[in-house]
Parts: sequence; C-alpha cells; structure tokens
Amino acid sequence: METWVLITIAAAFLQNVRSAMQKHLKGVMGTTGATFVRFGFGLPFALFYLAFLYRSGHALPVPGGTFLLWATIGGLAQIAATFLLVHLFSFRNFAVGTAYSRTEPAQAALFGLLFLGEKASPGAVVAIAISVVGVMLISVARTTLSIRSLLTSVFSRTAGTGLLSGTLFGLSAVSYRSASLALAPSLPAPDYLMQAGFTLSFVILLQTLAMLAWIVLREPDELGRIRGAWKPAALVGFVGASASFGWFSAMTLQQAAMVKVVAQVEMLFTFASSFFVFREWITRLELIGCLLIVLGVVTLLVL
Repeated sequence: METWVLITIAAAFLQNVRSAMQKHLKGVMGTTGATFVRFGFGLPFALFYLAFLYRSGHALPVPGGTFLLWATIGGLAQIAATFLLVHLFSFRNFAVGTAYSRTEPAQAALFGLLFLGEKASPGAVVAIAISVVGVMLISVARTTLSIRSLLTSVFSRTAGTGLLSGTLFGLSAVSYRSASLALAPSLPAPDYLMQAGFTLSFVILLQTLAMLAWIVLREPDELGRIRGAWKPAALVGFVGASASFGWFSAMTLQQAAMVKVVAQVEMLFTFASSFFVFREWITRLELIGCLLIVLGVVTLLVL
C-alpha cells in the first residue's frame, strides 16, 4: 500500500479522536473556544515537529510569494468552512446542509484541475462519486428525509450553506497542496515531511493569530474558559496537530481530491466508536453509506 494512503488512514483516525475530545470541550466552553483549541494548542506541537525535522537533518525551505499566497488562502478558507459547518446546526434541516458539505472531494478535484492542472482518471472520478454518495446517505440516515427530497432541496438556503462549506474545504485542501509544492524549489531535493511540517506551522500560526484576535475583540470571556480547560485542550492540540501533519504530508505526496476520498474512512472510525464503545445501533441507510465509502476507497486504490 502506498505511503500516502497509510498516512491518510492514520490521520483520519487521529481526527476522529480529536473530534471526540473537542465534543467534550464543548461542554465547558463555546464553539469559538473549542475551535480555537484545535489551532492555538496545536501550534506548539506543530513547531516541535518542524524543529525535530530540522534537527534530524532536513533542510529548511525558503518561502516565497507563491507559498505565502496559497498558505494564507488555505488557512482562511478552512476557518470560514469550519464556521459555516458549525452554523449549519442553527438550521432545522441541518442534515441536508451537512450532506452537501461532504461534496468536498469532488470540489477539491475541480480546484485541483483549475489551479494545478491535475486531471482525475476515470477510475478516480467513479471513486469520488461513490464515496460522496455514501457520506451523503449517512448524513441524512437518521432524518425523515428521502433521497428524493435531498436532491430537490439543492436550492435551499441550508444546502447552499453546506455546498459553500464544502467548496471552502476543497479550496483549502488544494491550497495547502499548492503551498507545500511551492517550497520544493528552495530545497536540495523534494522532502514531503519538511514541506508538510513547514506549511502546517505557518498555517496554524496564521489561524491561531486570526482566531485569537477574534476572541479578544468579540468573545473575551472565552479566554477564561479556555485557560480553565488547558489540560484537555493541550491533548486536543497534540492529537489535532498530529492529524494535520498527516493530512499535509499526504496532500504533498498525492492530489488533494484523492486524499479526501480515502479520508472518508473517518466515518467508519466514527461508527465503530458509536457501535463498540457507546453501544449505538447503526441504521440500514448508514450501513449502506459505510459500504459505499469502502467501495469508493477500494475503487480508487484498484483502478
């Protein structure tokens, strides 16, 4: 199995763990604070990864204008996408919007074509379509919505918000890949670990400063709640930074859309936790969605 596939699966597992821990933090702080923890407490670990790579003999890249542009676009797009995804919970039929936000792999493929000239093979297109349908089925499995109503709701405000969220997530993924690849010319030889580590450190620093400024200006009370939960927040930061390092490494090695297809296995980890840890039953539609995700990943790896 290729290196980027193994890295992606590991990153998906760590992201599932981070999400579970962030859900716990939501009980002691607001959405903004729980989101900030992912970046602010992950920054020291990202810098540690970078320092470790440098001390291990990896040369530091020299960032240029192209890197700064793409890294900034990616970092801000990810913050906006996350905000929209959280905002979906204020809608009555948020499941529809969440389903459409899962079109991220398809949109990443489109951005990859537009900005990097990366063409998806017929097999990859089929894999993307299968996995996207699988995740969308899971998103609406516990609602009274039908497949028909899901498709006819494409022009609703909720669906529009979800699509925009997926667009921004897809844009951020391709932007991160573009930024990481832009560092290669300044290195003695391509080094995906250093390229990923440097890009991650810059992006997470940008996101930390941007969110910290927002909290200080708009939600200063969150600072006290964040300080009060610094121990679990530090663990979230470590796991989150580790997952992000995996994502950035995988997207340096492979097209963002391909990585995002394999990344859908995170849903399988989520359902495994629900079934084996929390003893929650899985519906038939959720099971079909899981099987489609597996089929999509297998299709991508085989064709």
